[in-house]
Amino acid sequence: MSNRFAGVRTAFAALAAVLALGAAQARAGDAASALRVLNPDDFYLMEFVTDAQLSPDGQWIAYLVTTNDREADEERTALWMVSWDGKQQVRLVAPSSSLASPHWSPDGRYLTYLAKPADAEHSQVMLLDRRGGEARALTKVTDDIGSYEWSPDSQRIVLSMEASGDEPAASKSADQAEGSSDKSTSAAAKRPKPIVIDAMHFKEDVTGYLGSGHDAHLYLLDVATGAVSALTNGPVGNDTLPAWSPDGQRIAFVHTSEKGNDPDGTMAIDVIEARPGAAARELVRPWAPNAQHLAWSTDGESIAYTQGLEPKLYGYIQDKLAMVPAAGGTPRVLTANLDRAVMAYRLDADGKTATLLVEDDGSTYPGRLDLASGEVTRLVPTPIVAASISTAGERLAMVASTDYTASEVYAFDGASPHRLTTHGDSLLSKVRLGETQDIRFKSRDGTEVHGMVVKPPGYVAGRKYPMILIIHGGPNGQDDHSSDFGAYQFRRQQFAAFGYVVLGVNYRGSSGRGLDYGKAIFADWGHKEVEDLLAGVDAVVASGIVDPARLGIGGWSYGGILTDYTIASDSRFKAAYSGAGSANQLSMYGTDQYIMQYNHEIGPPWRNQALWLKVSYPFFHADRIHTPTLFMGGTLDFNVPVAGGEQMYQALRTLGVPTQLIVYPDQYHEFTRPSFMKDRLERQAAWYAKYLHPEK
Repeated sequence: MSNRFAGVRTAFAALAAVLALGAAQARAGDAASALRVLNPDDFYLMEFVTDAQLSPDGQWIAYLVTTNDREADEERTALWMVSWDGKQQVRLVAPSSSLASPHWSPDGRYLTYLAKPADAEHSQVMLLDRRGGEARALTKVTDDIGSYEWSPDSQRIVLSMEASGDEPAASKSADQAEGSSDKSTSAAAKRPKPIVIDAMHFKEDVTGYLGSGHDAHLYLLDVATGAVSALTNGPVGNDTLPAWSPDGQRIAFVHTSEKGNDPDGTMAIDVIEARPGAAARELVRPWAPNAQHLAWSTDGESIAYTQGLEPKLYGYIQDKLAMVPAAGGTPRVLTANLDRAVMAYRLDADGKTATLLVEDDGSTYPGRLDLASGEVTRLVPTPIVAASISTAGERLAMVASTDYTASEVYAFDGASPHRLTTHGDSLLSKVRLGETQDIRFKSRDGTEVHGMVVKPPGYVAGRKYPMILIIHGGPNGQDDHSSDFGAYQFRRQQFAAFGYVVLGVNYRGSSGRGLDYGKAIFADWGHKEVEDLLAGVDAVVASGIVDPARLGIGGWSYGGILTDYTIASDSRFKAAYSGAGSANQLSMYGTDQYIMQYNHEIGPPWRNQALWLKVSYPFFHADRIHTPTLFMGGTLDFNVPVAGGEQMYQALRTLGVPTQLIVYPDQYHEFTRPSFMKDRLERQAAWYAKYLHPEK
C-alpha cells in the first residue's frame, strides 16, 4: 500500500461533511417547510452526471450530463469539463441525442467523443482541440462504432466497428455510383430483408435480432490523415473492447464467435500486433463477466481483465479481477479473497496497485488493491455509491451519489476529497426528500436480510402511513444509498413524496453481500426471495409506522417477476404493479435473451419440466392472486418481453381480479422516451392511490 493514501479516513471527513448537507435537509423539519416535495414533472429538471474522464495531466475532468428534453421528448447528453480545483466549469458540446464515450488523447491535446454529425447516418469520432476551435469529425465511417481507444503516442485510434447492414459502396452498380435516378432500383435497395439466424444468442434488448451482419472487427485510424485500415477481418465473430500496450506495438481485445458470450459462456482475450495483416493469438478464455475491461500493466508484461463465475451461476454475477502474462501463461486471480463484485477498475501508474469499485451492502466504494498481496483497502468510509472512476498519477476522479445528493463529479488525491459539480442541486435545492434509514431483520429461516426504508417528507411520529414495497431488479443488483434518480432510487423518493413509507429489500439473490448470499436462490426462484420480502414487510409493520391494511408492492424486471411471485404467495397487498415481468417462465425459454442462464441453471424444459412448472407457479396458480395489479411493458423489450405481462393480465381478467395492462410503443426494457417515463410513474401513483388511500 502506497503511503500517499495514509490517513484516508481523516481525508474523507471533508467528504462526509459535504454529504451531510443533503442529509440535514431531509431531517430539518420546520426549517425545510419552505421546500416542496417531488412531483412527476421534476423528471424534466433532473440532470444525470456520468462517465468522468480525468485528463492525463490530472488538471481537468471531462464528463457527460444527460437531461430530459420535454419538447423533443428524448434524452439529450452534453459534454462538460471541470477543473481539478472546481473553480472552472464549462460546457464543451451542446446537448444531443447521440453524444457518448469521451476520451482524452494520451498527450492531453485532444478530447474525443462519439456523436452523429448533422449530415451523417452513423456516429463518428469527433475531435476537440484543447487549443481552440470547433469539433470536427475524425471519421466518416458507414458502420457502427462500438468502442475506440487512443494509441499511447496519440497518433492512431483503434476502432471496434460492427457492420450496419448497409450495402457496401463497392457492390453498387455503375448507374447507382453515378447517381442514377432509377426509382425501381432505389426501392429495391430499401426493401427489408429476411433475418438469417444461426447463433445461440440471437436476440438482445435494444439491438434486436442478431442475424448475419452483426460481426464486429477492429480498424486502425490514422489521426493525421483520417485513413482507416482493417486490423482484424475474419469472416465471422466479434472483436471488441481493444486496449493498447504501453509501447503501442500490440492491442489486446475480446473475441467471440457470437455477439456477446460464446455458447459455452466464455469469451477469448486475444493479442495482435498493431499493424494490418497481423495474426491474433489467444491468451485466455475466461467465463464471461458482467462488463469486461482490459488493461495492460505499466511494464507491458501482463494484461488485466475481469473474470466471471461458471456458466451455471450466470445469473449471480460477482466479477473478479485477474491478470494473464501477455506472452501467454497461467492467469492469476488478484481478488480471490474479496467476496464482493469488482464493478470497475484502473491499474495505477505505480505498477503495484489498482483502484477498484467494489459493490458492498448498499454502497459501491472505491478501494485500493495491492497487486502482490491481494489486500483491498476501502478508501471511502461513508456510504457512497460510485458509478465510474478515472485515474491520472495519484489523482482519482469519480462519479458518485448518496441518499440525498445526485450523481456528481468528485476529486480525490489522497489529501482532501471534494465535490466538483452541482448539477443535481438545480432540482434538489428546491425539494424536500424523505429520510432514508437502514433496516436489518431475520427472514423465515433465520437469514439476516438488509434493506432501506424511506419515510415521507414531513413524517409525523405516531402516524401510520400506507407502505409500498418497491423491489429491485436483477436479481443481481441491490437497493443502495443513492438518490441518483435512476430506476429504483427515484421511485423510492417519489413515492415517499406521494405520502407512502417506501421499503426496499436486498433479498437473497441480490449482490453486495457475497457469493453465497447471491447464489442462495439458484434454480429456486420465487422462494427465498419472497420469504425475505415478506419478512421485511413484517419488520416495518412491527415498527408501528405503517398501516398493515394499506400495503402495496411493485417492481420492474426481476422486481416485476418477484411481484408476481409474492402476490401469488400472500394476499396482504391491496395494490400491485408488475413492470417488464413474467410469471410463466416456461414461455420465456427462447423468447427472451437469457438462454444461457436457462440451459445451465434450470436445464432445458424437456429435461426438467417439473422444475420449470415450479418456477412458473404465479401463472399456473394465478387463482391464488386477489391483489389488483397493474401490468406494464414496452413493445420492443427483448430482455423480458411484454408477453409476460400480457399473460398475467389475461389470467387476472379471466379470474375477475381488477387489472390493467399498459403497453408502451417502441420502448425497450429501459424506457428512453421521457414522456413515457413520466406517464408510467403517474399511472403507478394513480393505481396505488385508488387502493391505498395515502390521503388518510
